[in-house]
Amino acid sequence: MQRRNILQALSAVIAGAALLTGTGGAHAADTSADKVIKVGTISGPDAQIWSVVQKVAKREGLNVKVIEFNDYVQPNAALDAGDLDANSFQHQPYLDSQVKQRGYKIVNIGLTYISPLGIYSKKLKSLKDLPQGAKVAVPNDPSNENRALLLLQAQGVLKLKAGAGTNGNNATPLDVADNPKKVKLVELDAAQLPRTLADVDAAAINTNFALAAGLQPTKDAIALEDVHSPYANLIAVRTQDKDKPWVKKLVAAYQSDDVRQFIKTEFKGSVVPSF
Repeated sequence: MQRRNILQALSAVIAGAALLTGTGGAHAADTSADKVIKVGTISGPDAQIWSVVQKVAKREGLNVKVIEFNDYVQPNAALDAGDLDANSFQHQPYLDSQVKQRGYKIVNIGLTYISPLGIYSKKLKSLKDLPQGAKVAVPNDPSNENRALLLLQAQGVLKLKAGAGTNGNNATPLDVADNPKKVKLVELDAAQLPRTLADVDAAAINTNFALAAGLQPTKDAIALEDVHSPYANLIAVRTQDKDKPWVKKLVAAYQSDDVRQFIKTEFKGSVVPSF
């Protein structure tokens, strides 16, 4: 009996020492060096970029596992449920709408890139040269039309009513409060806009459709969305995690020179760093 009590006491001491020195399994799993950071993203350019981020993060002692999704709904649901530590696929307006609709406690911790909406023209070299009564074609779907109107406002072409185009309130031509050049907004399907360039003075075209038509955003656009526009993509985490040490390391790995150079070289202006 006495021998058994001594052995039990020794076992307790050894277990306690292991916990204090960090050699116990439960404690070691909590260290940032051992923790695997699960990041959800979308197949395609996002996943390509994250393969570079993984390498940069590894050099800084952060183990990142990338999980690819094929839709925009699952990554936020998985993050909110705790199945992911972070995700990277959405812009702020989309995140805001998801938080509002679903009650997610998810926040933006850093910008990644933007596929900029641009204004293109075969007739003008600058929006300042728009004639009176100019025709400007814009996408007819709510989200992209809103982007186009915000870009035209940022370029001084028109002014929207207060509150229009922000906080989930998509602007339409009815929200134009000031239009000094009496610009006529022509609403068309986004995919058709490149074909209209011969018939209008300018057109707001999404990057994917511009590239398909042989247009290079950084070369051919006469105006582009700012890299810090609301439509820049971002990295998101649960609100409760935003101040954890690994979060800062994750953002730094993405916003590194290696990743910036990869984006510029690989995508040639179709994806532009927002950091």
